[in-house]
Amino acid sequence: MAQTAQYDLESAAGALVNVADILQAAALRLPDKPAIIVQRPPSSRPSDASAVAGWRGQSVISFRELNDEVDRFARGLSEYGIDRGMRTILMVKPGIAFFVLTFALFKIGAVPVLIDPGMGRKKLIQCLEEIEAEAFVGIPLAHVARVMFARSFRSVRKCVTVGRRLFWGGANLKDVRAQDSRSFETADVGANDLAAILFTSGSTGPAKGVAYEHGMFAAQVRYLASHFKCGEHDTDVATFPLFALFDVALGMTAIIPDMNPSMPGHVNPERIVSAIRDHDATQIFGSPALLARVVAHCEYRKVTLPTLRRVLTAGAPIPPSLLARLRKIVSDDADIFTPYGATESLPVASIESREVIAETAAATEQGAGICVGRVLPGMELRIIEISDESIEDWSQCKELGPGEIGEICVRGPVVTKSYFRKPEATRLAKIAEGDTVWHRMGDVGYLDDAGRLWFCGRKAHRVQTASGTLYTIPCEAVFNTHPQVARTALVGVGDAPNQKPVLCVEVAIDATLDSESLKAELLAIGAKNAKTAGIRTVLYHPQFPVDVRHNAKINREALALWASRQLQ
Repeated sequence: MAQTAQYDLESAAGALVNVADILQAAALRLPDKPAIIVQRPPSSRPSDASAVAGWRGQSVISFRELNDEVDRFARGLSEYGIDRGMRTILMVKPGIAFFVLTFALFKIGAVPVLIDPGMGRKKLIQCLEEIEAEAFVGIPLAHVARVMFARSFRSVRKCVTVGRRLFWGGANLKDVRAQDSRSFETADVGANDLAAILFTSGSTGPAKGVAYEHGMFAAQVRYLASHFKCGEHDTDVATFPLFALFDVALGMTAIIPDMNPSMPGHVNPERIVSAIRDHDATQIFGSPALLARVVAHCEYRKVTLPTLRRVLTAGAPIPPSLLARLRKIVSDDADIFTPYGATESLPVASIESREVIAETAAATEQGAGICVGRVLPGMELRIIEISDESIEDWSQCKELGPGEIGEICVRGPVVTKSYFRKPEATRLAKIAEGDTVWHRMGDVGYLDDAGRLWFCGRKAHRVQTASGTLYTIPCEAVFNTHPQVARTALVGVGDAPNQKPVLCVEVAIDATLDSESLKAELLAIGAKNAKTAGIRTVLYHPQFPVDVRHNAKINREALALWASRQLQ
């Protein structure tokens, strides 16, 4: 009989710290329930990785089978020499092998290093070189890169190939799958022990390795169960691989859709819709860029998604207009949450779509920013005066009151304490208060009188002009109300505090106005609002550059350079 989300919370993430133990608890309760279902095109063949690992190319694995495989690989990897605390680069495509190997590393007490391959080869190699990993587990293409850039991986002592091993050494996946299927004893880790290194997307600066502790992962599981009511009654279409790891820890079935997770903004929406409808999925987690394509497809095909009970979207602000369209294709009792957070701290706050549409959307269109909801229980959030300098101690901060825009700072059980081997980045992002740490989100915003957080953009993206500071999200929302605009991006050209505000515009596909007429109408809209009246320069851009992880955050740094060249 299905248990409640509260049961999951107490049994899986209360007393237990290592998420491998949380998975094992789920497997004991739900042995025969599908844990992972891999959606494949009809013509595809099983990968070498699944075949050699003993899964016979299957696309479904139960919780009992998954936990058994985790035990086999934990034992085999340990015997091969991958030990507790060993930093292990994991570069495996989403699928059964990804889940098995990640949880096996957790069970050993090793430290998986996870990074988005979409950030590009140069950045990726640089990030991995900084880690000085001792083990490397990856698909053949990843090993080719390791061999080509051997100096960057000279610290690696143990290599495992997931797939066909070619001209390099090390073990193959089948070599590290132990025949002994007995339960492998989970490493006795503490809440403050290093669990994993997860890299930021690098969308607003150099990518940084975020040091995650075991207690933080357990706290995230608790929040997903208690606040969002995720549990073993759910089937999730997991479009973001890292989030999918939480699915199985919570006893949820994870559907791995047929898509490139590094390009969610270019996903084939029909495949996502098929994954939902074919498996009666109750949940989907996706970036706004992915959901926009799914919504447009459903509108065009006149289909709905009645089985969905929950939609979670993160990675970038989602326009209230998209939330309204999304509500029309899900059931009336479905919840659409837009949790706020970052790699360094997630989740921080959350709001449901009904509240957005009914109470905050109109204010957003007038330049109030985007409301991201109330702070979750157990988390603390304060707004401080904006500074680009490091702040050593909280006593040096000036806290701001309701309605005052400033830096967003948070502390709590899911807040990471440092970046791995990045002391300067840690110094700029963290503030000590006693034996606790506040994280500077790098975002600006304010709290309203009801205690809700309003997001106004990245601190680094604010435009500092001679007549005052402009914040991206509030200003852009005013212009985004024009029906022939797809989206806008405010950038500053020149040096602060004398920057020139420039509005970059992506025109809607079905736009009919010529460029000069549209510009005139946009400037007229801006002139009516005190926040945007000083913006008098408009440039048209064919397609904004976006982040590699969610394909939704506008790369305003690159856009500012483009605007500067255009004005020259």
